[in-house]
Amino acid sequence: MVSSLDHLGGDPAIASRFLFEVDGVEIGIFKEVRGLEVTVGTEEIKEGGQNGYVHKIPARMTWPNIVFRRGLTQSDALFDWMSKSSGEGFAGNGNKLSRSTGAITAITHTGARLRSWQLQAVFPVRWKGPEFSIDKKEALEEELEIAHHGFKSKTFSAP
Repeated sequence: MVSSLDHLGGDPAIASRFLFEVDGVEIGIFKEVRGLEVTVGTEEIKEGGQNGYVHKIPARMTWPNIVFRRGLTQSDALFDWMSKSSGEGFAGNGNKLSRSTGAITAITHTGARLRSWQLQAVFPVRWKGPEFSIDKKEALEEELEIAHHGFKSKTFSAP
């Protein structure tokens, strides 16, 4: 049997874009997100007299920066946020970083929300604008890189 979704891109549980919000404000919608991961380091404890193995225990958790690609922001919210966490905005706040709460939400081609990752203490570290050329036929794209202090995941229930 042919699904009515086949002509729209197939499985309704597959994300077709990713919404990025900061403190509830939409920053942009992107087609690609890299770096949403966590690594748990380990420490080794060498027990005296035990030469068969070394005890490993969990240690510090680390999260790489997250990079959003292949999107275009629709408002000045990104640059407003960047100005608060760098340059004159940062200096005007006594050189204190005002960290925000962020969220990445996976969205299907029908607009349904699949899963969200709530990011803690986010701030922007890099933005790259579109490349302009009259010879290019590709859509304009931006790239955004953010730092954060971890995340929690939330699954949305099916309608």
